[in-house]
Amino acid sequence: MQTDLPPFDPKDFLKTVPHKPGVYRMLSKDGKILYVGKAKDLKNRLSSYFRGTPTHSRIFAMVKQICNVEIAITNTEAEALLLESNLIKQHSPRYNILLKDGKGYPYIHVTAGEFPRIEFYRGSRKQPGQYFGPYPSVGAVRQTMHLMKKLFKARQCEDSYFANRSRPCLEYQIKRCSGPCVGLIEKQDYDQSIRHAVQFLQGRTQEAIDELVQKMGSAADTLNFEKAAEYRDLIESLRHISQQQYVSGSNGNVDVVAICVGSGLACVQVFTVRNGNNLGNRNFFPKLPDEEVSTPDILGSFLAQYYLNHDVPGEILVSETPDEPEVLADMLTLKQGRKVVIRQPQRGERSKWVELAQRNAEQALQMQVLSRAGVQQRMFALQEALSLDGLPARMECFDISHTMGEATVASCVVFDLNGPVKAEYRRYNIEGIQPGDDYAAMHQALTRRFRRAVEQDGKLPDILFIDGGKGQVTQALDVLRELQVVGVNVIGVAKGEGRKPGLETLIIEQGTGRLALPEHSAALHLIQQIRDEAHRFAITGHRARRQKARTQSPLEQIEGLGAKRRQVLLQQFGGLKAIERASVEELAKVPSVSQALARKIYDFFNGDES
Repeated sequence: MQTDLPPFDPKDFLKTVPHKPGVYRMLSKDGKILYVGKAKDLKNRLSSYFRGTPTHSRIFAMVKQICNVEIAITNTEAEALLLESNLIKQHSPRYNILLKDGKGYPYIHVTAGEFPRIEFYRGSRKQPGQYFGPYPSVGAVRQTMHLMKKLFKARQCEDSYFANRSRPCLEYQIKRCSGPCVGLIEKQDYDQSIRHAVQFLQGRTQEAIDELVQKMGSAADTLNFEKAAEYRDLIESLRHISQQQYVSGSNGNVDVVAICVGSGLACVQVFTVRNGNNLGNRNFFPKLPDEEVSTPDILGSFLAQYYLNHDVPGEILVSETPDEPEVLADMLTLKQGRKVVIRQPQRGERSKWVELAQRNAEQALQMQVLSRAGVQQRMFALQEALSLDGLPARMECFDISHTMGEATVASCVVFDLNGPVKAEYRRYNIEGIQPGDDYAAMHQALTRRFRRAVEQDGKLPDILFIDGGKGQVTQALDVLRELQVVGVNVIGVAKGEGRKPGLETLIIEQGTGRLALPEHSAALHLIQQIRDEAHRFAITGHRARRQKARTQSPLEQIEGLGAKRRQVLLQQFGGLKAIERASVEELAKVPSVSQALARKIYDFFNGDES
């Protein structure tokens, strides 16, 4: 029951929240939604609620009732805003009363007729023409329409105004309209502008962007840098503003189900899409059996049980094919009384929905692993596996990172009973050794760490993990012996065959013994987490040091990204900062940049490296 759950700890919760856009739901003790909010940066926004005493009485009263907070990551802030609106209208949370306006979502309407008009629209979509949206806010529609004036010069005036013009208006004079009212543009040319506008609204913006890139290049060639800067800003605005969540009116109702398995846990994320709009998500953590079970088995069992008590949509999108999908689809078809399709999309808009659900599942699993309850459970397992007298109050792990001996950096990460203690992480720039000598690098880093502890009577770890085999462990034991440090258990974490997770061997008993824990062991999962964190921290430090010593562009470090592609990227985005902020989808729209290369560029700037 929910009353058996540990009390909500804001500090513990905030450690697990990412710096990403998304939506958060604050829940009361009985599981009711108190408040729904959106954020450009979830961690920063949620931290503001628990920092000091809220000055607003409404916020203070709400924070006192919070017993849990759920989050949903989105691709952009615009998606978060629309999802927030959907959830508020669906659940009517008590503390969102000020956000309820009783109005429908805003749309952009391209009217029918000889010279179609592009207009702001809200209401029932009965008039002839094409509708695009819904948009997250009126401001987003106005901003998009303002941009469309510059790009396509399609009329936005009322029909009565249009029919009674005898000379062009101010919009034509400032080059925001092509003047169809007085015949200053041929109908076929105007129709072409409307087609381009519709492509833009459908998200097919690459043609418009390519044209702007050419104009920017021409302006730069003629030394008109001010105009080139305008085109650059317009390109960036076009990419940003054209980001919608889903196109209204897409076919049918869909559930998007993604699964992530790791650290002895499984997380299943279910997104509900109705009439093309994302209505929210839920996390599920099914209890796994002690023996090994495959991911398709877990997903198949979950789907069979979940839809016993939930409405079954006509289409279920999955991140990977469950066990016996045909049998499962037949069962759900029989239950619902109509055909149900289960499929794993490989491309198109639906594949993006699955990717978003997959990212949320991975994030939710990481939050569960890093939660206090999860860490302590694995701490007890580690105590049992290593036959320790008590729980280790402090653990440290060292790792070495370099590129062919260049810019060697050692990392030290610290974990306690509550998980990572990032304030005590340290990096050591290694100097004066033979390039590529990992043993000497480890010896130097450990000497610096423990000499300071001895001289300043500093903290000592109960367990010292070393990412490496017997040679690295020997270096650690030698350092501790030289500095006369006692009471520290040294354990090496040697990688298994093919560096596959779960096949690690532990070097114990002063380097003379070996211990292989089962792949599903909670103790092994904790050791892997600590080792991986040390590896990540070392790579980040190494990259920064290497880049500081080099004069070349960071783009030159990405394999497969040659000079021509780098030039095209910089032209398309207008600079390195915009490339760093771009999503995989935006990068893949650039000519000659494949989906795989776009993912590699994105991972390079966002720290996702193996």
